[in-house]
Amino acid sequence: MCDLDRYEYVLPRHLIAQQPVTSRIDARLMVIDRKQKSVDHRYIRDLPEILRAGDCLVLNDTKVIPARLLGYRTTTEGRWEGLFLEASPDGVWRVLSHSRGKLSSGESIKLINAKGEEDLRLILTVKDQNGSWIVRPDSNEEPLRILERVGRVPLPPYIREGEMVETDRENYQTVYAKVPGAVAAPTAGLHFTESLLRRLKEIGVIIASLTLHVGLGTFRPITASSLAEHQMHSEWGKIDADTLNIIQTCRHRGGRIIAVGTTSVRLLETAAADGTLKPFCGHTDLFIRPAYQFRAVDAMLTNFHLPKTTLLVLVRTFGGDALIKHAYDEAISEQYRFYSYGDAMLIL
Repeated sequence: MCDLDRYEYVLPRHLIAQQPVTSRIDARLMVIDRKQKSVDHRYIRDLPEILRAGDCLVLNDTKVIPARLLGYRTTTEGRWEGLFLEASPDGVWRVLSHSRGKLSSGESIKLINAKGEEDLRLILTVKDQNGSWIVRPDSNEEPLRILERVGRVPLPPYIREGEMVETDRENYQTVYAKVPGAVAAPTAGLHFTESLLRRLKEIGVIIASLTLHVGLGTFRPITASSLAEHQMHSEWGKIDADTLNIIQTCRHRGGRIIAVGTTSVRLLETAAADGTLKPFCGHTDLFIRPAYQFRAVDAMLTNFHLPKTTLLVLVRTFGGDALIKHAYDEAISEQYRFYSYGDAMLIL
């Protein structure tokens, strides 16, 4: 058995959440105590009873952009689907592309906006070494303005095969989203409401924010034959001096650094790579796997993740392999809801 096989598990299909619970705070919360080796069953709304004054909750304030694109090939009228990844200062975009038949440089795609109307065109220029296309829109508008008009919410395929409904525009976004750039939600943060955050502040929990733009690679299963051979995807992130000061002050006073989501964990650990947490701005391709030694994070809130993904490897490395494996078995037995719109676990 290769080391990757340890991260396989069988999930009944009906446990894959297709929409969030009506109220975000009513999602279930599995609380895992690493010292006691215990598993407790609570709700997100119970966080003010679980966290302590002086704890620091670190949120990822990235904002999901409507990156999913639909259209048709101008020459053949064949259906086309794409995912916006990024735009460069000179006006070109990088997109993932899918259609029947082979696409060619110079070909154009007519995009269909949210109203079902024909909109602007994308001109395909060159396919890069990663398999994505460099394209140029026939418009000088800002990319985000274009995407707001023609883009759809980039849901993962296990939610309604990626087909959004209008409520996803709000549901697939954290209430504290601020910095546009993610093509997938930092899903642990979807459980918070403004009122819950206020209650946490009232009991003395400190809130800090960082930014890591979640990329498509976050959900992709590991296909290498071993963890050591996996090439980790890269994502852009930033931790500024103000956030650093908040975290350091909390730690000096004996508070716990509680990362909300694996994205926050990865960026905090990247910024503390030499043993000391520092401001950070740039790309990280940190792959947290056994026997990684955590330097910045004391606890984490996270959703339940797909088998054989870097996210599951990270969580089991942090929480303890046997304990988290047992927790997943119990979550299935207790009918927890899995993945992006599902329930959460708090690992203390």
